[in-house]
Parts: sequence; C-alpha cells; structure tokens
Amino acid sequence: MKTIASHTLGCKVNQYDTQAMLELFQADGYQVVSMDQPADVYLVNTCTVTGTGDKKSLQLIRKIRREQPSAGLIVCGCMAQQRGEDLLSLGADLVIGTQRRSEVVTLYHEVLQSGRAICAVGPLQAGQPFECLSITTQNEHTRAVLKIQEGCGNRCSYCIIPSVRGPIRSRSLEDIRSEVARLSAAGFREIVLTGIHLCSYGKDMESSLTLLDAIEAVQQTEGILRIRLGSLEPTVATPEFAARLRQADKICPQFHLALQSGSDTVLARMRRRYNTAQYLRGVENLRREFPHAAFTTDILTGFPGETETEFEETKEMIRKVGFARIHVFPYSPRPQTPAAELPGQLTSAEKERRARELIVLGRQVAREYLSTWTGLETDLVPEEKVNGCWEGYTPEYIRVRLDQEDVCQSGVPVRIRLLGENTGGMLGKLIG
Repeated sequence: MKTIASHTLGCKVNQYDTQAMLELFQADGYQVVSMDQPADVYLVNTCTVTGTGDKKSLQLIRKIRREQPSAGLIVCGCMAQQRGEDLLSLGADLVIGTQRRSEVVTLYHEVLQSGRAICAVGPLQAGQPFECLSITTQNEHTRAVLKIQEGCGNRCSYCIIPSVRGPIRSRSLEDIRSEVARLSAAGFREIVLTGIHLCSYGKDMESSLTLLDAIEAVQQTEGILRIRLGSLEPTVATPEFAARLRQADKICPQFHLALQSGSDTVLARMRRRYNTAQYLRGVENLRREFPHAAFTTDILTGFPGETETEFEETKEMIRKVGFARIHVFPYSPRPQTPAAELPGQLTSAEKERRARELIVLGRQVAREYLSTWTGLETDLVPEEKVNGCWEGYTPEYIRVRLDQEDVCQSGVPVRIRLLGENTGGMLGKLIG
C-alpha cells in the first residue's frame, strides 16, 4: 500500500487543511504514516506568519529532500502561496499554496503521469468561494477543529496573512451543519470553530449571517457537548454578543482575544482596529456573562519603535486583564508589509529580551488565574490516562489530572472539585 506522511506548521486552520488533504489521499488508497517512517509521499503545510515559520518550513523541506530523495514532496500553505515557483528549486514536486487543496490528489497524479513538477499557485481574488474541505477524524481524543472561514481584510501593518490567504470567504451554514453531524457521529464531543479571521464570518455573504449564526448551528447538533471559539477581535465582544453567547449553553468560556500590544501608540502603528480601552470593555462584557472565564491572547513584542515605556504599558495591560495564557512572539519583518519599512527596528537581542520578560510575566498571571479555581467545582471531559491518572480539560481549558482512584470514561463528562495547581494545570477530584 502507498504511504503518505505529513507535517503541519502554524495554526489550527493549517491543521484542519492538512487533515482534509490526508483524508483525500486515504480515499485514493494511501496509508497515513508518521514523519519518522519512510513514506512514498511527504506533505508539508507551511507557515509564514513569522520569520521563524519560514525558517522551520524551509528546513523541513530541505531535510525531506535530502533524506528521502526518491519520495514525492508536496508543499502547501501560506509560505507556498507566497513563494510559489521558488519551492520547486528546493525539490518540491507539487506546490499548491492556499487554494486548490481539494485537488491535491488529482494534481499529484498529474505530476506522476507527466514526470514534471507543478506549481499550482494562483492569485487570490475577490469573489472566490470558500474552498469546502471536509474531515471525518482528527488526532485529538474528544475534540475536533472545524474551519468555517478563510481570509482576512484587516491589513494590519505587520501582517502578511491577507496577501497569502486572500479575501474573506465563509462556509455555508448547511455545510457547517453537515460536517458537525459527521464529527458527532464519529465520536467527537467538542467542536473548535476556527478561521483566519473568525469574526469576519458571514461578511462576504448576501444574507446577514454572523459568527453567532454559525455557533447556533453547532449548538443545535445532537451529541456535541462543547463549542470552543478560535481567535476573536475584542471589538466583537459587545454586551449583545456576550449575552447571546451566554444563551448557547455549550459555549466554553475560554476566549482568545487578540491583543498584540498593551500600548495605544503601538496599536496605532500596527493599524489594529481597537485601543486598550476598547479591549478592556470587551473583556468586561464577557466577564459579566462568564465570571470565571479564561482569557488568552497573543503578544507581539519588539515592534518597530517600541520604547521601554510602551513595553511597560504592555506589561501593565497583561496584569490588568489577568490572562490565563499568553503566546509571545518577537516581531519579525515580513516582506511587502508597511511595518518592515518603519524606522526604529529593534535588534534581535532586544526583542528576545523583551519576549523572555513577557513569558515570565505570562506564567505568573496564569498561576494567579489558576489559584482562583482552588476549591471550586466544575465539569471535566476526561480524555486519556497518563501514568494511571485520567486527564482532561475544563470548559475554561484548564488541564486537570484526577486522583488515581477516580474511575472515568473518555469523552463522558464528570463533576470535579479543583484541589490546587499542578505542573501545566491543576489537580482535581471526582465528586459525583
């Protein structure tokens, strides 16, 4: 049997796209194997959000071609969309970017039949429909990612994503319902809604659909116990939005609100569409409806011209919100973005120093958030046994390890009491 191995860099959207392409190859008679095994074909889904993403993508492509010179090599994703033909010179047999992923098997057959490499990267134009990929399984135990949106129109000064993902495209509610039903039938109990710019869902449609409509479509699916949301813009979190979310009793109160900087002057240079006061209002609106909600975010530090005062403003903002988790990225210039031409570019050493400080602060505020849960009761969906103890996640995405004596079943919710902090999460005890 022919075999295919894959590696995904970057976001949950890429993870979804990779799984969909692997399932197309499985339908064509391929067996999926791990990357540490020899394979007939290797699929690399690339990332170009940061310079690190580019570097890791290129390193992996070169490594595969060096170690498996006779294997097929397919390169797709954001870096492939940007670099196109250049990747053929590194040994790729097929390059397909961020469109035509549903044609990956057909295109690869064309490569095999013609004996020549193909670059199938095309322009991303307004009016293109949402490319409707589909999945039936994922590597997670009880959780499945569902991609409902593609593209972004925000044009932040540092971001390359609009040019490699294209304009906003939304998945139809009918197709969302169909896929959620399939995932539920396959045993998944939690759905993670994701997209390149999730809050833009429906903006390209003639009807007045919004993200709330997509959430309600999943909410109505039998067998689904939880709905988790991908990254949101803080301005979407109006009192009305938060109140409607509260009515969807399957929503997990873990909200990833993009921050990037806690300084208004830096946010203005980034061309973000909010300021810190608006961000805090969004947090307040959600906390009013979900008092114990977990807030997570991304921080981009070392942006051109970022002063020590602006850096300290970001630190203060992190403390003020009390994030449950932050992801820190040192700024890296992306080609053909306005920020790459701004004066005041910081040294790599300075950006790394600031990133290290924010990571330490992030761990501190995360521990403070966890401490607020000690002694409280909540629900847990057990996922797997680790060293004889069941582990799973609360609705707030707190990883909990239960007592060794606690008897559970994967995917079946239980009621627990949280006892205190544990490495990477908390300890808990079954109470009913």
